[in-house]
Amino acid sequence: MLSYGEAMTMTEPESRMLRSDSPAGSIDFALSEYGAGRTVLLLHGGAGPQSVAPFAPLLAASGFRVVVPTHPGFAGTSRPEGLDSIRTLAVAYLGLLDALDAHDVLLVGNSIGGWLAAEIASHNSPRVTGLVVVDAVGLVNAEHPIVDFFSLSMAEVGELSYYEPSKFRLDLDALPAAARAAMAGNRAALLAYGGTTMADATLVDRIDSIRSHTLVVWGAADRIVTPDHGRDYAELIPGARLEVIDTAGHLPQLETPGRLRDLIVQHAA
Repeated sequence: MLSYGEAMTMTEPESRMLRSDSPAGSIDFALSEYGAGRTVLLLHGGAGPQSVAPFAPLLAASGFRVVVPTHPGFAGTSRPEGLDSIRTLAVAYLGLLDALDAHDVLLVGNSIGGWLAAEIASHNSPRVTGLVVVDAVGLVNAEHPIVDFFSLSMAEVGELSYYEPSKFRLDLDALPAAARAAMAGNRAALLAYGGTTMADATLVDRIDSIRSHTLVVWGAADRIVTPDHGRDYAELIPGARLEVIDTAGHLPQLETPGRLRDLIVQHAA
């Protein structure tokens, strides 16, 4: 398999817009696509598509067609008024899978993208056969609540997100105005979809119906949503298996991309 550095030298992704029909209306999704093979729908979290974009070519180099959509409202895109929860967004993504005419799809999602992937999988679409949930929010755990994200500064979010925060620390004052505006827009979209708690008490009633082959991956150092939530996902989804990465936090695709890639490849085999 290619190393992370080698994968990053691959050809630039194909970028396009694709329309999905959903109860919220017609939605234009911005997509980046890498590689060829079994389709992986790679779903980003609250940091936006850039939080998974570096991982996509590594996964594509392992024999997958990796489709990275931008959730409407993130990265400067528009969000229709009717898309106001992860549940409504999941239905829109079912329409996107129809527009892609994709089959044997493996859903891979991190953070709210992991919650979204589980919501999509709960519909048991014949197009979806696999699921990988990575450090997902979404479930309520009273003993180990999800951190109050919207009360934190971005610096505090960084401290709680990584096994080695110093390697990923951002100087927000040094960012261009456009980048700071995009981050603010992402935060607003995250609030619209996930609410202030980043969880839905009714999710537990849906994910026990998931029939897709499921892997749950968690960073042991995740202090945004602790590994206790990973154990909850693995126990609630029939047949799911949990893997914990000791040297990762909330974003294993950035801290330990090779390890996450290997787990996904093994799961898809």
